[in-house]
Amino acid sequence: MTRTVGEIADLVLDRAAGAARFIIAIAGPPGAGKSTLADALHAELAARGETSVVLPMDGFHMDNGILEERGLLKRKGAPETFDVRGFLDIVTAVRRSDEEVLVPVFDRAREIAIASARPIAPETRFILAEGNYLLLDEAPWTRLAPLFDLTIFVGPAYAVLEERLRQRWIHYGLDEEAIQWKLYGNDLPNGERICNGSRPADITLEVFEQP
Repeated sequence: MTRTVGEIADLVLDRAAGAARFIIAIAGPPGAGKSTLADALHAELAARGETSVVLPMDGFHMDNGILEERGLLKRKGAPETFDVRGFLDIVTAVRRSDEEVLVPVFDRAREIAIASARPIAPETRFILAEGNYLLLDEAPWTRLAPLFDLTIFVGPAYAVLEERLRQRWIHYGLDEEAIQWKLYGNDLPNGERICNGSRPADITLEVFEQP
């Protein structure tokens, strides 16, 4: 299904009627456009006089040193390479909306998470949580389910994901051998796991259009 960002914002505002804090989960495979949608929805809500902030799951990547100790560095980005407990604790704190919460963000150029890099104020109405595994129907990810008020799944065609991911790794300067591993040894298998193993979303998109 294709929707405009404006149409998605209409649905969000309808569902959030009367809510002081409303958490939206935007999930999907690597390269689906989750961050792009979150940023576009943030801008659309701002244009309508609403406050929102993006809460990226990528900020909860385990440190490379821990991944190396566990033999998971080459699988960075798989479900097992995230601090799910840390993310769950943050979303739970954000859900309470009784104080400022500082959240980490991921610096892809340096491949590290930066702690306490984004504040979420208690008066911010909409929280746009975005990440690959927010709807994954596997423990411990399933513990996130009751924390979300609305769920969106973005799932473009395989060929679209493949090309977007290739361009991503070219942009970050990887050689062809490294790109092949990233694509077929990690990103696309993770994407298949997400597409086949996620819970149904309230809104499912193949494509979203910006105004």
